[in-house]
Amino acid sequence: MLNIILMGPPGAGKGTQATSIVDSFHLPHISTGDMFREAIAQGTPVGLKAKEIIARGDLVPDEVTCALVKERLAKEDCANGYLLDGFPRTIPQAEALDKLGPEIGREVSLVIDLSVPEEELVARISGRRVCPKCGASYHIKNMKPQVEGICDRCGAELIQRKDDNAESFQVRLQNYYSSTQPLVDYYKKQGKYHCFDGMVGRANLEKQINALLEENK
Repeated sequence: MLNIILMGPPGAGKGTQATSIVDSFHLPHISTGDMFREAIAQGTPVGLKAKEIIARGDLVPDEVTCALVKERLAKEDCANGYLLDGFPRTIPQAEALDKLGPEIGREVSLVIDLSVPEEELVARISGRRVCPKCGASYHIKNMKPQVEGICDRCGAELIQRKDDNAESFQVRLQNYYSSTQPLVDYYKKQGKYHCFDGMVGRANLEKQINALLEENK
């Protein structure tokens, strides 16, 4: 079963590869942001609790985030696999996921990490454009949409995120390395970790990842 965690620093191409994986293997693409928005909109118990915390301006604690992940992964559309993006971000979250996954029959089977040099990440981030509706990612030079400024998938107008600049990016990158990079060793010890060179080109990267997923279906 393809229960996948997708990792990688900002600008590594997670959005592009997530789209490819979802389209090829028909898995639900689950991000923490999407989970929060959906749970709040549906008024679930965990969603209401998260809404209250966010309204106060506080950070959502791990126990609430983990409860939300459990609630989302337990849904029927995850019965045959899922692509989890943006969670876990820390070792405590990974340990919580290891506990709740088997409880609901959704144990993580593969961890895919995209590796890209820092200088390339900066170049990618400055030219990145994203779809605010479906989350698809583009680039003004390397991956243009068919119609300039318009998402190929849903037709929404593309935007540039406010934190997609060199200064903000450095902060995000260092935060990523300090909190998320330790997960590499964690999942290596479990034998679930697979690292891919994000510099081989989009098509080659898709081919390599798809080959791994085909072997583990």
